[in-house]
Amino acid sequence: MIAVFVIGVLILIALIGGAMSVRIIKQYERVVLFELGKVKGKARGPGLIFIVPFVDRVHRVSLRIITMPIQSQGIITKDNVSIDVSAVAYYRVDDAIRSVIAIENVESAINQIAQTTLRAVVGRHTLDETLSETDAINQNIREILDVQTEAWGIKVTVVELRDIQLPESMQRAMARQAEAEREKRAKIIAAQGEALAAGELAHASDVMMAHPLALQLRNLQTMAEISVDKNSTVVFPAPLMSTIAELGAFLERESNAAAKLPAADQLSGSTNGELVAS
Repeated sequence: MIAVFVIGVLILIALIGGAMSVRIIKQYERVVLFELGKVKGKARGPGLIFIVPFVDRVHRVSLRIITMPIQSQGIITKDNVSIDVSAVAYYRVDDAIRSVIAIENVESAINQIAQTTLRAVVGRHTLDETLSETDAINQNIREILDVQTEAWGIKVTVVELRDIQLPESMQRAMARQAEAEREKRAKIIAAQGEALAAGELAHASDVMMAHPLALQLRNLQTMAEISVDKNSTVVFPAPLMSTIAELGAFLERESNAAAKLPAADQLSGSTNGELVAS
């Protein structure tokens, strides 16, 4: 009876020991084993692993990408403008053993170094560069963080500036600048349109001078356009230059006719005198 009890206890201890010596590691995890305080081999996983109970200690490390927001930082740009900049960083564990041994709290360390790097990099740029060259600033911050966290077994994949807060006075100044810029463009476009219209009008006047009937056809077309509404009063425009030319020709004909009249009268008077003398 005692032997059966001892065997049962041994079997129970073996089952408990077997359960304690088995670990299931997920696909995105790696395990760092410490045997009596020392790292045992390489990082293990995924799948089923076996450990020695009460001797080995398991430290699980996730290899998934972690999103870390960088809180808003008050920064003075190179041209002495105070702005608030927030960002977001994405990183993952590249070496599980170094991420456990080299640093105590990876997330806190990366957050602090990211805030410092963000202030340093943005402070070397002017406001216009910060607003227009965000891709270059993001790349610069990522490279600096990647170099500093390489010793911790961390790989920084992406850094993005998320929000840039400007002072209200600067926002109003930028709005006035944008308004003035658009007004300048509008005036330039209007001037270019006037120049093109003047050129086309000059070309049209040359064509009408070469073809006098073209002006009459244009007048008739204008009358057809404005006579769509039956209540409209149609004013027929007379061609000014042709009217002046015709008036000049008429006056010239009348002058020539008036100049010939005295000679005809003298001729008729002399003829009448000869007839009386005879």
